[in-house]
Amino acid sequence: MSTLRDLAEEHTHLRPADIDHLHRIAGDWQLLSDLSFADLLLWVPVDADGTFLCVAQVRPTTAPTAYQDDQVGRIVGGSEVAHLGVAYSQGRIWREGDPVWYGDVPARHEAIPVRLRTAEGEAGEVIAVVGRDTNLSTARTPSQLELNYLTTADDLAQMIADGTFPPPRHPGETTSAPRVGDGLVRLDAGGKVTYASPNAQSAYRRLGYASHLVGEDLAALHRRLAGDPLEGTEAANGILAALRGEGPPRREIDARGATMLTRALPLMPAGVPIGALVLVRDITEVRRRDRALITKDATIREIHHRVKNNLQTVAALLRLQARRVAMPEARVALEESVRRVASIALVHETLSMSSDEAVEFDGIVDRVASAATEVAATEVSVGMRRRGSFGVLPAEIATSLVMVLNELLLNAVEHGFPPSDEADEPLTAAASGMVPVAAPEVDPELRPEVVVSAHRFRKMLHVSVADNGRGLPPDFDAERASRLGLQIVRALVTGELRGTIELRAGANGGTEAVLVVPLARNAPDGRSQA
Repeated sequence: MSTLRDLAEEHTHLRPADIDHLHRIAGDWQLLSDLSFADLLLWVPVDADGTFLCVAQVRPTTAPTAYQDDQVGRIVGGSEVAHLGVAYSQGRIWREGDPVWYGDVPARHEAIPVRLRTAEGEAGEVIAVVGRDTNLSTARTPSQLELNYLTTADDLAQMIADGTFPPPRHPGETTSAPRVGDGLVRLDAGGKVTYASPNAQSAYRRLGYASHLVGEDLAALHRRLAGDPLEGTEAANGILAALRGEGPPRREIDARGATMLTRALPLMPAGVPIGALVLVRDITEVRRRDRALITKDATIREIHHRVKNNLQTVAALLRLQARRVAMPEARVALEESVRRVASIALVHETLSMSSDEAVEFDGIVDRVASAATEVAATEVSVGMRRRGSFGVLPAEIATSLVMVLNELLLNAVEHGFPPSDEADEPLTAAASGMVPVAAPEVDPELRPEVVVSAHRFRKMLHVSVADNGRGLPPDFDAERASRLGLQIVRALVTGELRGTIELRAGANGGTEAVLVVPLARNAPDGRSQA
């Protein structure tokens, strides 16, 4: 289904600012729908002949819907939308007319003009119409709660017509907020409570206030209840800001081990401040779980930090041992072990700064590639380049993959561009071994380079490590290669990563190692896990 923006841009001449305002209404109008006990449909004019297009719809959670089918994308005209035409052309809320029938459901039509205020704060022209359609099949004498809901809904409807609802969203603020059913408090212009729903009353009892809310100065009450004086002052200031006609950010109040989220909205139909609407929600259990998760995340990050420190200690010990070994072969082996341990430490260092068990892998690859050029025994300056992005990888993939890439990159540099005294030895280029091909001479005019490429396709990660070095000797067989680095690569790719590796001659000379690694892991029962 097309989005609100798609429909508006395709069928209307609305400006981007107009469409953004319609998005803000659609992001906040569940509140109006629940208070109205009615479906809301957002209509935009298509032609000058009175045709309208429905670009958004919301159903109430407090009453049965008037529409079983979605109306989004529907274009209507004529007598069926005469009430929309009146609201659009005259700029007033339309409430006249007899009930209409949708199948066997009787419904009452209302139409609310939508205005976008100008930069100077003046009421602008009407850009759309909100249809408020109420299912009358369960009509009965409204209760006190329902009367307060409907009164507040009428005030908000008038604010939509004035262009003052919804209020601007604060930076970083999400659309999640207390809902009508969580708890509603209505204040008069002086900040005194004129009505509190039963759920709102229960939420305040959790904070330690057992008396009835009606008649209380809510801002002063928030100051008294909050366990933190600063928190209480901020919550009270939010109430006072709403009474002044502003749209304050959501606030939380903690008291007696309970936490309540509040959202204050100004009520100012026709531009006259008459009070405020305060939505409240008991989020004690939500915050308790959040704190438990934060503690768990902090513990996991600390574990990764300590693992990183321990690996660095192991690498330092191996480095000290290598300096005291007289045999060149043993020294080289110890230095290779240092690099392998250090590459694993990079993953744990990244995880220690992450909020979950996943890492942004591009930075790790860049650091490993830089280290490979610094430590490799070669007489030429080899350039390293990454093409594409690995993206975010889970820790179990990242740890093995970084070791594989470390081996491939070191082999690419050392054996693709060996020192001159090793140029005649039958060692290969880049990553380990590949299909047997003749070893070409390195073009002296070609800049030595190793390119790491990565892309994702159908839940598979495709990686290649290619160099433009001297290539493979004619008798090279990767399956029978005895080098430890190649054995580590094959074991990790086919075992831990459950992928495949192919070693072959590069298209433009040199050597290329191609890996394909599944990003979805299989559970013990055989099912795939993302």
